[in-house]
Amino acid sequence: MSLLEVRDLVTAYGSIEALHGPSFHVEEGEIVALLGANGAGKTTALRTISGLLRPRSGEVRFAGQRIDTQPAHEIVRLGLTQVPEGRWIFTLMTVEENLRLGAYVESGVPRAGLDRVFALFPRLEERRTQLAGTLSGGEQQMLAMARALMTRPRMLLLDEPSMGLAPVLVHLIFQKIAEINREGTTVLLVEQNAKAALRLAKRAYVLENGRVALEGPAADLARNEAVRRAYLGIGARAGG
Repeated sequence: MSLLEVRDLVTAYGSIEALHGPSFHVEEGEIVALLGANGAGKTTALRTISGLLRPRSGEVRFAGQRIDTQPAHEIVRLGLTQVPEGRWIFTLMTVEENLRLGAYVESGVPRAGLDRVFALFPRLEERRTQLAGTLSGGEQQMLAMARALMTRPRMLLLDEPSMGLAPVLVHLIFQKIAEINREGTTVLLVEQNAKAALRLAKRAYVLENGRVALEGPAADLARNEAVRRAYLGIGARAGG
């Protein structure tokens, strides 16, 4: 049994159908990348999995339990947390206040959670009393990830964590994702930087027009000519 199973998912915005029945799975301990052009349905898939959108049909199972009919806050309690595109931190609150809000499902003072995320992101500990809105873009992304980790998730959904960041910060963020995974958190990663995502992930799926167009080991997809042309900026080999 996979940790996350998505089956024949159909999700729409009003009369416009964004997902047309994709199916995919994530095993415990994996990093799986979900790739595709803008409008392919990647963010819609994450929002449906995390309970922010309700599918028209199909199902989502987490640790064997069907969750597509549950509200988002209950899904968080089950151990599945999303870091949204755009970070969505509370800019007028301090770093520590943002982190404490992330631990709302925990009872008492989240001391252990704070210690864990400060060990992972020392820069946030240095800025714990600073207003979140004054952080750099990379620091804000770290804060968004750290806030999600305060729930002690079994699985993390990451939506475009490298968006708008300088290359050196992209490298740092991907290092942190790998470290989070090594510590035991499963990751489903939506990312426009396909080259970095395929280096990090074990497996990957490519969405096109709300459907799974390609899937397989990340290393194999990185060598696939269609993927190389569409997402890696690499032309086909001569004669290919």
